[in-house]
This record gives sequence, C-alpha cells and structure tokens, in this order.
Amino acid sequence: MAEGRTARRGRGGGGAARRAARSAVSFDTAPVITRQIPDLEILNEEALEIIEANAETVLEEIGVAFVDNPEALKRWKEAGADVQGERVHLPKGLARQLCATAPRTYIQHARNPERSVEIGGRNLVLAPVYGPPFVRDAAGGRRYATMADFETFVKLGYMSKWLHHSGGTVCEPTDVPVNKRHLDMLLAHMTLSDKPFMGSVTEPSRAADSVAMCEVLFGKDFVAENTVMTSLININSPLTFDATMIGALEVYAAANQAAIVSPFIVGGAMAPVSVAGTLTQVLAEVLAGVAYSQLIRPGAPVIFGTFVTSIDMNSGAPTFGTPEAAQITYGVGQLARRLGLPYRSAGSFNGSKLPDAQAAYETANSLNAGLLAGVNFMLHACGWLEGGLVSSFEKFVMDADQLGILHHLARGVDVSENGQAMDAIREVGPGGHYLGCAHTQANFQTAFWRSDLLDYKPFETWDEEGARDTQTLASLRVAQLLEQYQQPALDPGIAEGLRDFVARRKAEMPDAFV
Repeated sequence: MAEGRTARRGRGGGGAARRAARSAVSFDTAPVITRQIPDLEILNEEALEIIEANAETVLEEIGVAFVDNPEALKRWKEAGADVQGERVHLPKGLARQLCATAPRTYIQHARNPERSVEIGGRNLVLAPVYGPPFVRDAAGGRRYATMADFETFVKLGYMSKWLHHSGGTVCEPTDVPVNKRHLDMLLAHMTLSDKPFMGSVTEPSRAADSVAMCEVLFGKDFVAENTVMTSLININSPLTFDATMIGALEVYAAANQAAIVSPFIVGGAMAPVSVAGTLTQVLAEVLAGVAYSQLIRPGAPVIFGTFVTSIDMNSGAPTFGTPEAAQITYGVGQLARRLGLPYRSAGSFNGSKLPDAQAAYETANSLNAGLLAGVNFMLHACGWLEGGLVSSFEKFVMDADQLGILHHLARGVDVSENGQAMDAIREVGPGGHYLGCAHTQANFQTAFWRSDLLDYKPFETWDEEGARDTQTLASLRVAQLLEQYQQPALDPGIAEGLRDFVARRKAEMPDAFV
C-alpha cells in the first residue's frame, strides 16, 4: 500500500485549487493515533482455536442467508459453496481462503492530503456518531434531526482536533426525502470539511451516487486507483445478509472503496448470551461478508467490524459499557488480528437520555476498551446518546474533548533521557519542589493533556461564574467552535460540479419519504 501515499491526483481544480488552498484557514487535526502500548488479549490460544473452529462449523453446517440476491448465490456456488435456497453453506476453510486477499492496511485519501488516514496496523482512526434520527441540545431538547443539524455536526467534526474522520450519517436529516438525503449529506461532508468521509449504504444506487460524487471531487482517474471512502455494511444478525447492504457492498468492493463488514450484535437477542458464543457468531458472519467482498474484487479493502451491546433481561433494552461488551470487544480484536484485517469496534456508547454521569461512565468504559482492544477504526467516537437514537451537540464536544486522552494513553511511557528526568531530580533534591526547575520549564506546555472543556477552577471562581455544569460548558464550547468555523477552500469548478450532480440526480426521481 506504500504507493498509495505517492499516487498523484488528476489536475482537478488546477491553479485555482492551489491558490485557494494557500489562502485557506487550516485548523489543527492531531495525527492518527499510533499505539505504543500493547493490546489487551483476554483469550488464550486454546480459546481462540475453539472459537475459530466453531465459526467454521457454523458456516458449513448452519450456513448464512443471502436474501433476495440471486447473483450472490450464483457467485457463491461458482466459488465452491453448497447453496440451498437462499442459505449458503461454506466448506471449512473456504471463507478464510478468500479473505486472504483483503489488505492488512489501506489508505483512505481525504481531499486535503494532509488529512488522509492509514487504517490498520497499530493505528486508530476516530470518527463521529452515525445514524441517529433525533438530535438533542440543551436549548431545544430532543427533536427530529434536520439537514441544518447535519451540517452543524459536520462543522463541529471539522473543528475537533482529536477527530480524524468526518464520518457518515452523523444524524438522519428527516426533513429531506429518504431517496435524496444521501446527496445532501455527501455534499456537506465534501464541502464543509476536508477530512475523509463515508458513503451511503441505504440502497445500491446511493452507493453508486457516492462513488460518482467522489469522481467529481477527486477526479475519476484518482478514484479508480485509490480508496477515498470507508463505508458501513451492517449484517442482519444472526447470519443474514440482506440485498440492500450486500448490494452496497458490491458497489464499493467493485470500485475498490473500503467497507466495514459489521455484525449488529445485541447479546441475548441477535446473538447468544455467552461471550464465547457471540464471538463465534461474529467471526462466522464477518468471514462470510469479507469473503464475499473478495469474490467481487480480490484485494478490495475491508474492515472486520462489530457493534456489540448486551441486553437488560428485565426490560429488553440494550445496555452499554458493560463488562461483557468489553470482553467481546477485546476478543474480536484478537480474532481480527489473527485474520490479518483492520478492526472496527467501540465508541462513545451509552444508554442515557442526557449527557450526564451515566453517559460519561458508560462512554469511558467503551472508549477505553476500544483503545486497549486494538481497534483501528472507531465509529461513534463522539456524540452518541440514548442507545444510538440521539446525536447530541453537547455530548459531541464532551466526547471529542475526551478523545485527547486516548491519544495520550496510546503514546505509552517516555523513557528517553528527558522522560527519565534525572536532571530534575538532582536539581530539586530533598524537600524542594519542581515548579521552577529547568526540566519543568522546558516541558510544562506538553507534559500533560489539557481539557478544552472541563472546569478545574477553585470553587469560589466556579461559583461566581454561575456554577456551570459540564453540559452548560459544552453548550458554550459548541457555540465557540461554530463561531470560529471557516469553510475549507474548494476549487469553485469542483464545487459547482458537485452541486450540478446533486441537482440533476434529485430532478431524476420523485420525492420518497419511506
């Protein structure tokens, strides 16, 4: 994949684009996290071999369903699978053999080359919340999301230092027809941010629109040779691949665009209540999905994904930040590394209705598990509320602030000469203090992570300023970021081409709200 970094784009915007880039206001984005710490591995070799063998048994004896997709069934039969109706039975070893052509790492290019990301290996890429139909803020409460809300989230993501990725459906804009909203969402990601983004997966033609819009943005030749989207393909667990998601996967794999093949697991509902049983089902589903992507195009980039939550056995409601979810997150990380694939999991998961203590506890548990599990692409890293039903503006900036901690934890411990600080210990000696010593003076600006949001002032100052809680501070932070926002420059010809494409596609079909 090394040549991906040096591949040259078509002329695209030409001189106008270069002049615009030189005059643009650029906001700092931290580099992709590269872990200097070990992964937490909770499964021994025997357990891993048992789970892998059981997953192969599931694929062979039980099989997976490919619904309403005769072409997929035909491809599987030609590949050597036993196809019975819509149920595909894979001989042991077939799926793993097909998965071998998927790359271990790949580069997703951003329109600003400085913000391109390499996904896989020891890297962790952070992307925002995905999919909620509702939004919440302190002023307006909970309501259906609009396109204006979507654009606001894209701007906040662009302004957030610790986020590497603009994401996809950061909220579902319900004021735009279902069959057209993907065009407006993509246009927002492409014009309001210059970070990498995700494509549409809600219908194969919308995936094709996503590829076509990228060809306008990046140039057709560049898209043909490089990956410019990473998009989410959910599996209908248990063991079912529907035509909509698989159709989108077919479009992206054929175009060499990346897909996250991700089971949607609610333990006790879509998977067994046991950790080992869930790991078995997850592995079986991902093996089948990744293998199918390679039937479409060997070498197409793909991520081993999993979304994991448990269930409250009294109410049936999903629960988050639980120890069982963490164990599955750690275990899947080991399985993904053994398969040689990038790994997607974890996020700012919580079931709270408000950005409160429950939200914070559950989010912290999930974020930290993702870091230690070796996750390479973390969707939902900020903004998630109410079990994924709500994108919260305040929670977005609260989470985005805390993502800085993941960056710092991943660095490990500095044991260089400066990190050992022996000169400081000698200078201060017994009974002194380090505030004024040379080592402190040289390192104080970078020694500790500092929050851009949380309040550490003395009580008296805090009280005089209105005794503001974290949600209030987050509301102020949202307003501050939006006030500072400046749209990244884009060649006028490319921008016009994108607007023309959206207008033409919208004119070709009547509005549909279902």
